[in-house]
Amino acid sequence: MPNDLVSQAMAGNARAIARLMTLAERGQPARALYGHAGRAHIAGVTGVPGSGKSTLVRALAGQARQRGLRVGVVAIDPSSPFSGGAILGDRIRMADLSTDDGVFIRSMASRGAMGGLSAAALDVVDVLDAAGFDLIMIETVGVGQDEIDIARAAHTVCVVSAPGMGDGVQAIKSGILEIADVHVVSKADKPEAQRTVSDLKEALSLGEHPAAGAWTPPVLASSADQGSGIGEVLDAILAHYAWLQSSAQLAVRVRAIAGRRLLKVVEDQVRNRLDLQQARAGDHVAQLVDRVARHELHPLQAAAEFLTND
Repeated sequence: MPNDLVSQAMAGNARAIARLMTLAERGQPARALYGHAGRAHIAGVTGVPGSGKSTLVRALAGQARQRGLRVGVVAIDPSSPFSGGAILGDRIRMADLSTDDGVFIRSMASRGAMGGLSAAALDVVDVLDAAGFDLIMIETVGVGQDEIDIARAAHTVCVVSAPGMGDGVQAIKSGILEIADVHVVSKADKPEAQRTVSDLKEALSLGEHPAAGAWTPPVLASSADQGSGIGEVLDAILAHYAWLQSSAQLAVRVRAIAGRRLLKVVEDQVRNRLDLQQARAGDHVAQLVDRVARHELHPLQAAAEFLTND
């Protein structure tokens, strides 16, 4: 059945695409599909909550469609640490695009995943990639410095900042200067926007001087509500991908993404194995916890004993 779904998804069948995504979220990705992925331009859009990421993504998707690109959007929603439920509001906010066959939007719960990406997010991206979408945008939950994971998952990272962020110190603290390939200051109609643009440019100028031929992250202002600057942002995202291709850096980044994905799968499998082991050895684990609580055993010693216990 999964092989049939893969064929249907690659033919553009929306139901097959959605079904494969559901399987991926359940930890059952179609392995046959992976060999057909690897052609799309993956762009991560991140930034602090309230910076206007969803509005920008919607506007970028519309602009990309005007240029004839097929666009996939994977929106990672914050999920409750108790129920695992998510707001999943991005499909509502992007309802005006939902009737376009050239746009596919999928909201996913982060389910407590660190780094702003759920564990199955890249498997879902693979589905869109294999289905022939040209540009796939991953919008993350926007949790500050945990957003570093998007830099390990996307070819191009677009960081969105809201006006009035101050003198750029917060940007440096959260690490967004290091991960951004394109900086966007949203809500450009606000009076503080130009100051924020200047602050980011000044902060970038304080870093190491880029080598000859290196990519210099642009700082752009946009207002999705007014439709200003959206074309320039999309131009910068596409230009960065073209630079990756022409400078041979695309292969470097693709390999880095593959390495991170492999490590993440290993981490998940080890974690699942440990959870199962803990369930089987509940009394022993409880005893270890008690000994650590009484300072009779260092956590490192307890961990070593736990890992060697079958």
